[in-house]
Order: sequence, then C-alpha cells, then structure tokens
Amino acid sequence: MSGADPRRFLHRSLDPDAARRLAAKHLSAHDDGELYLQYSASESFGFDDGRLKTADYNTSSGFGLRGVSGETTAFSHANEISEAAIERAAATLKLLDPRHQPAPPPPRTNQAMYGADDPLSLVPFAEKVALCEAVDAAARARDPRVAQVSVALAATWSVIDIVRGDGFVAHDVRPLVRLGVQIVAEQNGRRETGYHGVGGRYLYQPLFAESEWNRAIDIALAQALTNLDSVAAPAGEMPVVLGPGWPGVLLHEAVGHGLEGDFNRKGTSAFSGRLGERVAAPGVTVIDDGAMLQRRGSLTIDDEGTPTGRTTLIEDGILKGYLQDRLNARLMGMTPTGNGRRESFAHSPMPRMTNTFMLGGNDDPGELVERVRDGIYAKSFGGGQVDITNGKFVFSCTEAYRIRGGKIAEPIKGATLIGDGPTVLTRVKGIGNDLSLDEGIGICGKGGQSVPAGVGQPTLLIDGLTVGGTAA
Repeated sequence: MSGADPRRFLHRSLDPDAARRLAAKHLSAHDDGELYLQYSASESFGFDDGRLKTADYNTSSGFGLRGVSGETTAFSHANEISEAAIERAAATLKLLDPRHQPAPPPPRTNQAMYGADDPLSLVPFAEKVALCEAVDAAARARDPRVAQVSVALAATWSVIDIVRGDGFVAHDVRPLVRLGVQIVAEQNGRRETGYHGVGGRYLYQPLFAESEWNRAIDIALAQALTNLDSVAAPAGEMPVVLGPGWPGVLLHEAVGHGLEGDFNRKGTSAFSGRLGERVAAPGVTVIDDGAMLQRRGSLTIDDEGTPTGRTTLIEDGILKGYLQDRLNARLMGMTPTGNGRRESFAHSPMPRMTNTFMLGGNDDPGELVERVRDGIYAKSFGGGQVDITNGKFVFSCTEAYRIRGGKIAEPIKGATLIGDGPTVLTRVKGIGNDLSLDEGIGICGKGGQSVPAGVGQPTLLIDGLTVGGTAA
C-alpha cells in the first residue's frame, strides 16, 4: 500500500490481511454482515458580521462490526481500528442465533461517481477565509438594504473499506463540499432573510469560481428583498403550483420515505403491499438515482458495498418498487438497490434515499400557472415535519407568491403547506417540462442518522392543498 493511498488512514494499526481474517473469523457463521472501516476529515467555516466566527477541523476513524442472522442484527462499533478492539466488539455477535444461510456478496462496479482527492488539503486555509471575506463584501455592496451576511463553507473527505466474511472487500473515497450564503435585508424597520447554497461530491474549486458564489449572492438577496414586500399568506384549501428543483424536498419527505424497504416490510407504510397498483396520477414517475456524477446524494457504492443505480419507484402513476438495503431485500425476496446507508461507522445501515426526483412531463410551466384562478406558487421551502408512516406533512415556504387570474402576483409570508404524500400524488394535474435538481444542500434524517441527499422535480400543479396562512 503506497503512502499516497487513502486507505493508509484505515490501516495504520490494522493491515488489510488482518481485516479480512477477522471478518472471516467472526462473520462467516452468519447470514450477512460486514466489518466497516472509516476515516473521515471534516472542516467548516462560519463568517458572520464581517468576520470569521468559527473555523473547525476534525478527524475521526473507527469501525462498525455487524452480523445478521435471519431478521436479527448484532452491531458494535469503536473509534479505534485495531485487532484487539474488533475482537472485543465481536462478543456482541455471540448473541445471535447460529444460522448459516449466507447471502451472496454484492456485485462489483468499475464506475466511480466522483474523484478520490481530498478537498480539505488542496486549498490553503487562508484562501478559504479569503473566499468568505469576498462573498461577505460583495453581498454587502449589492444593495444598501443588506443588513447582515452569513457565509458557511464546509467539506468532508471519507475513506471507507467494507470487508465481508466471504472475502469480499470494497473501497470508496468520498469528497463532499458545500457553500451557503444567507442575507438579511432591512427596510423601514422590517427584516427578512434569503438563502442559497451550492455543493456536491467534488473539490472546492467550483465553489471558488467568482461566477458561482456571485450567483449564490444574487439568489439569496433576491429572496430577501422579495420577502420585504410580502404580505400575509391566505388560508384554506386551494390549488398550489410547486416550482422546480428544491421544492422536490416535499416529495422526498412526504413520499420517498414511505417507499423505503424497511417500512414496507413491516407494513407501516401507506405503500405497503401495493406493488403494481396505481398510487399517483398518470404521468407521475418517481426515480431514485445514486449513480449520478458528483451529485450530493450520489455514492459509487452504498454502505454495504452494493453499487448504486437508478431505481424506478413509481412509473406513470403505478408503484413499481421500493428502496432496499441487503437485509430488507433478502427478507422480502427482492434485490438490493444500493440504498443501504449509514451516517458513519458508529451506525448500522438502513434503506435510505440518494437522489430522489420526479421526472418532467410535457406541460409548459407558465401554462400551469395560467390554469390557476386563485392559488399559491411555492418557489422555495424551509423546514417541515413529516410522519413517515402515512406521509402527512407540514412544510413552511421561504419564498411564495399568490396566484391571481392565472398570473403570479404579490409575494406572501408565513405560508405552510399541509397534506399527505399519497393524496398529493393523486392530485397532480400538471407536470412541467422543466425538471431541475437541487443544487447540493440536502440533508436527510431518519432513525437518528443524517446523510446527504438530493432532490428534484419539475414545476407541478397540485389541485388542492391546505394552505396555512395568517391573513385575516
């Protein structure tokens, strides 16, 4: 193993042969499982009020040892990669019933979704601070109403080995970068906020391009200034037009989680047992694709070693499949889809989304707005709450407008969208031809674990959503 090999961080105290020997010793008696080795480096910069407020750097390494027998999982982990630590952790596996119906190893892939270079080490510290300063200065110079600027720059670099008891070993090296710009604008004593972020699985250089961070400033500032003129949102059920791109987060939360294998195996999802049935309006096709170059939610392999790919979940309104890790796929008699994900070595994998989006249709986005006599155009979302088992959601809009007489009218503030995912899918009355993916800022939470994820959709016309507003 050469000095430049990223795997050197994993094997400073445990050589690769020892890792394979330990995996064979402790996992070969079980149906499935793996020794998951990980080294991670991360950094983040927070620039606020015209100065650098935070600059954090952290490294971590460790292993997770998981054995699976039937439906039962035994998992232990430690932040020390050594033979002695793994031997101690293996005591947990003795709690499993002895079974040996071995699942086959994952298939191999030769296609990488990103490069292996470390984004943290390739750019000097001073240049990262200088970028934050430049963004801050440019944003403040844009408009006299800019009262506050916050810049966040972050990156991680993770090196992973997945070692199975049958001798299978998979490797992955994962970069991830992100730049966020938040602007507070003030006018006549009123303050409003706008935000835009960009990122993906690549190096820092694209974020340092002046055109890219200036675009982030322009979008964040436009949102803040728009909200300065916003009026109270109406309330009641009405047609809603969802903009393209980031509004796909509603689809991700309200529908995507319900299509994950564990919920469907346990019968707790609204989509359980409905393969082959119509669950959405004609024209609605929902995809999860983890094999997209350099996207935030992409992975060359998932955290069990399965290559990622393109999984059709809903096709023309018909439910076609679920997102599967190895355990749930085996128990359901299905094929793993490359969606076994974990936050880190300290977590056991579960079925999770990667990049989840609805395909575009044939409608002109402007014509979809023209169909609405009185309704809402939601361009961007902030936080929300979702009940995964039934898809019921509440999402707040960070930028939204009233639609009057088929035209986008005044901006509105305080709008929330309330409904449930399965019902929303049946109320899609128009699908734009402008599919767009988010720009690399998504974080998905499930079971106490957070992982990067991507979303997307075209402009959608929903015939009736409950809008929670504050207008009298």
